Formats: sequence, structure tokens, C-alpha cells
Amino acid sequence: MLDLNFICDNVEAVSANCRNRGVSVDLQAIAALRQKRNELITQGDSVRKEQKESAALIPKAKDPAEREGLIARGKDLREKVGSLDAELEAVEGQLREQQMRVPNMTHPDAPVGELESQSVIARTWGEIPKFDFKPLDHVQLAEKHDLIDFDGGARVAGSGFYFLKNEAVLLEMALVQFAIEKLRKEGFTLHSTPDLARQEVLIGTGYNPRGNETQIYSIANTDLSLVATAEITLGGLLRDSIIDFEKLPLKYAGVSHCFRTEAGAAGKASRGIYRVHQFTKVEIFGFTAPDVAASDAFHKEIVRIEEEIFQGLGLPYRVLDICTGDLGGPAYRKFDLECWMPGRGEYGEVTSASNCTDYQSRRLAIRTKMPDKKGNVFVHTLNGTAVAVSRALIAVLENYQQADGSILIPPALRKWVGQDKIG
Repeated sequence: MLDLNFICDNVEAVSANCRNRGVSVDLQAIAALRQKRNELITQGDSVRKEQKESAALIPKAKDPAEREGLIARGKDLREKVGSLDAELEAVEGQLREQQMRVPNMTHPDAPVGELESQSVIARTWGEIPKFDFKPLDHVQLAEKHDLIDFDGGARVAGSGFYFLKNEAVLLEMALVQFAIEKLRKEGFTLHSTPDLARQEVLIGTGYNPRGNETQIYSIANTDLSLVATAEITLGGLLRDSIIDFEKLPLKYAGVSHCFRTEAGAAGKASRGIYRVHQFTKVEIFGFTAPDVAASDAFHKEIVRIEEEIFQGLGLPYRVLDICTGDLGGPAYRKFDLECWMPGRGEYGEVTSASNCTDYQSRRLAIRTKMPDKKGNVFVHTLNGTAVAVSRALIAVLENYQQADGSILIPPALRKWVGQDKIG
């Protein structure tokens, strides 16, 4: 979330940013709640001072009636302090709730627009394959080679779940190995993360674990939810911590299952395994110095790694600079990688990389002490997708299909799959 004083001192800029991002927030209500909180703090301090002064007079009182009056006064003051504290707690809760609805500020170079289509193509890589036959989509290819069992997934867990089978299993493991091998060489510390996280960790990273609009599966009668991405667990790993400034940036990578309700999803993008309830993902996460130059540099590093992974797979893609209306709450700037998917005849998102500046760390209380500043400062956090297996698998199957119906295995994955083609 944004700093409260920053919001109230820059109402015009914050308001314009909210409009650009398509978010409706009552900034006047936030200012009023801050004023109310300050008044309650002042009143509480005043009453406590009076309470202390009154208590100090009790031992000095010689008249029993005077002493009884002071004791009664002390009781009234205690009750008043309790009432003010309760009111203050309620106001602070309302203030935090409103403050957390305010999205992050936006990088000045991010394209302004409300619709996903207003994002800007930064660059493209690779040649879109030209087939001398009608290409199949991944669902048809999976049926042909017995790679995915959608009916079995539906029988076991419902629509949107699936079994990977045969070479698809080997490809999943190979994609994970390919990504973590790359990240390890790049100096990232590897993690296999929990598939569950506490509610405050989800809220801290900007995810809504409850309510009608949530995309999160919550566990009944607990404060736990299934994670939608290892961004949640890696971000929460250092919650309430002070990081040694000399150790920044911290470069983390996590392998996890991801669970999403995909409420409201429909259309051709929902066909097959493009948008599903569970998939495996290798995530990139970073903590940098609390400086935009430092986090911008790390952001570029994440995007470079994502591009090199898909270049290594030989898959044509484009990089999108995401417009303000599609950034979500935490991101200061975001780049998506979209691979060409012949079965759809269009590009489909396969990775996303976001610089969240101090938006998440302020919620999670992750700080550092800089040599030239007093006190602790909130670090910057960043995240990106190395490989989301389900979507990378679509791109591999569809781009590497051959006229005879077989599917070539990308050379980079063959040492793990153990064969050159499927079929």
C-alpha cells in the first residue's frame, strides 16, 4: 500500500493515478479518517496525562472524601481511555481498509489506458511458424497422443482440472528443470514453497483471499488459503523482517503448485489448459534496495531471464508493456510475455513481470536500514514468471507439431524428456 502521508499530501496525483488505473477510491474519506485518528490519539494522550496526574494526587490526599473523589475520577478516566482506544482501533481499521484499496503509483513510462488492448508491444522475437498443413490445437494434439485426460480430471476434482499423461508429464518436469537450472546459474536461491499461506500474507502481497471477487481457494474454518502463485509465499517469507542492506538484492526462485478459481472465465481462452484451476509454476522474486533505479534494473533482469528462457525453447513471443488499467493493485510497472499459439492463431500470455516498489513490503513490514538514512526503510519487491507449465506446454505442443502428426521435443528439453519427439 502507499504511505498514508503520501496519499494525503498528494491527493491530486494519487487521484489521477486511480483514474488511469480504473480504480474508484474515496481519498477524502481517507483524509477524514486520518484526521479523526489524529484527534483520537490527541484526546487519548490528554486523558492519560490527566489520569496520571490524578493518580499521583491520591497518596497526598488527607481528606477521605477527596481521596474517594480522586479514585472515582481515576475510574472514570480509565473507562474514557478504554472507550477512546476502542474507537481509535475501529477508525484505524477503517483507515487501513481504505488505504489498502489505493493502488500503487505508476511508472511514468507505462502506457495509459483502461483496456488490455491499449498495452504497447515493446518488441517481438522469433518467426511465427508457417505450416503447410492445418495445425491442431493442444487439445487435439493431446487427444491424438494421449497426453492430457480432461474427463478424468473432471471426475476426480471437477471441471478445470486435468491429468497430464505420458510425455506430457516428462515435458512438465523438463520445463521446471530447464527454468530452475537457468535461475540457479543466474544466482537465484531455489525454494520449493508451501501450497498454503495465511490470510495476512495473501493480503500483504495484494491478493484478496475472501469475498465475492476473489480468485483464491480458501480453507474453511482456518486463516489459510491455497496460493495462486509462489509470489505469495516468497513475498511472505521475510514478513516482519529487517534485511541487511549489504545483502540486497535478494534473488529468490520458487517452485509451487498454483490454485485459482478462475471465476467468470469463459471463451476460447478457457479451452484446454490455458486457464485452469491448478498448474505448476516456477516463480522469480526479488527484494531490492528502496530505490526506483535499483528495482527498475532488477525488473529488466527478470524480463531478460524470461525472454532467454523462451528463446532457449525456440518459441516466438512478443513483450507487452502493460497499460495502467491492467496493472492490478501492487504493480508500478508490468511486462508480459505472450507466446504465439498456432491453435488459437494468436499470442497468449505465458509470463508476467512486475515491479511493485514498496507497495507489498509496506503491508508485509519488510525493511532495511540504509547507511545514509535514519530509521528503517521499506524495500522494493519484484516478481516474474519463469515458467507456468500449463501455458508453456501449450506453446511447445502447438509450435513443434509436424505434418506427420508427431511433435518434436525442443532441443533444450531433450536431455530430461529422453526422446526427440512424441509420436
